[in-house]
Formats: sequence, C-alpha cells, structure tokens
Amino acid sequence: MIPAADKQKKRIFLVDDHPLVREWLTNLINQQPDLTVCGETDSAPRALEAIALARPDVAIVDLSLKDSSGFDLIKNLKQSETGAAVLVLSMHDEAHYAERALRAGARGYVMKRETTKKVITAIRRVLEGKLYLSDTIAEAMTVRLVSGTANATSFPVEQLSDRELEVFEMLGRGLGTRQIAETLRVSVKTIQAYCARIKEKLNVGSATELLREAIRWNEARHQR
Repeated sequence: MIPAADKQKKRIFLVDDHPLVREWLTNLINQQPDLTVCGETDSAPRALEAIALARPDVAIVDLSLKDSSGFDLIKNLKQSETGAAVLVLSMHDEAHYAERALRAGARGYVMKRETTKKVITAIRRVLEGKLYLSDTIAEAMTVRLVSGTANATSFPVEQLSDRELEVFEMLGRGLGTRQIAETLRVSVKTIQAYCARIKEKLNVGSATELLREAIRWNEARHQR
C-alpha cells in the first residue's frame, strides 16, 4: 500500500541505461518533499509497459538507450494514453537535439552536465505544464522562428532525420555499422541505407569521407 504522504507527491519515472545515473536521479528526486520516483528501467520497450502501469506525472528519458532510440520512445509515449509528460535528460548537445526532442513530443530538455538545481527546476517546470529549455537554446529557437528560418537548411546536419542523426553521431563515436545495427535493433542493410542517405544529404562521396565528417562533427560539439 502506498503511504498517504506519497500519494500527494508527483510521480517520476526514469528511463536511462546507466545504473549510476538512475541511482543519482532517484536520490536527488526522493530528497524533494513534493516528488517521488515511482519506477525505473534501462529499456525503451519495457518503459512503455511500465509507464502504462505506474502512471507517472513525468517520465525522464535519455535519448541514447542500449536497445532502442529515445526519440522513438518519446513519440510512442506521446501517442499513448499514459498522460506522462516527457523530460529529456541527455549527454547530447542541446543545440543539436533539443528542438528535435520537442518535435517528437518532449516537454523539456536538460543536459546531464547541468547542476542538480537545474534538473529539479526542469522537472517542476514540466509538471506545471510549461516547456523547459536553457535560456540560450530558447532564445536561439525564438530568433529562428521570428526571422522565419526555423526550417532553414543552412546547416547540412540539420537536414538529417532523427534516426539519421543518431546513426551519424554513432559513426562519429567510432561505432561500425554492425554495432549501430545491434544498438538500434535493425539490420545492417538498414544502417547502410541510412548511411547512403546521410552521404547524399551531406554531399559526401565515400564512406571514408562520411566517417571523417562524423568524427569532426562529434569532436566539434564536445569542444563547446
């Protein structure tokens, strides 16, 4: 039986494939007088079923999961009837992924390198029915919207689909096509098809050049 005091707390569900991150989040959230962790998992497929049962107010989701795409999970949760708002907590650069996460259905985006205070602020902002982004990204998105360049393609990487960007990012981390296929649970041929489309969109002529561009992009975003 759930204690009466806990029934008054907002319920948070964690989806992250790193046990230490889940443990850190659990300790952080359970220290708050108005929040409690009601469940956790490291798997996107299990998350859908568990969230449907737990009925949390907010699901905190990492984009990089060992067996699936966080983007796919966000889209599936948006289509489900769980009622859980999604907050992305990710190591990925907010500048490249936040807008995509919002389009997928997330209500907020916070990077893992942020302070614990900002993580709690993000959770509470989403619980209030508002969006949470860093001031820098919120301003950049507003400028693009006002200037009419929200869908501009001046940056080639922005032309990639969510899944193509995931593949590109994994290539930049040194993963081979077979490893990427296993991570995303698709065939090697599917990954090869993604790579072919990425090469076309980025106007690169060979697999070697694609790998070089992916590594360069990955290194550049981590230097910011």
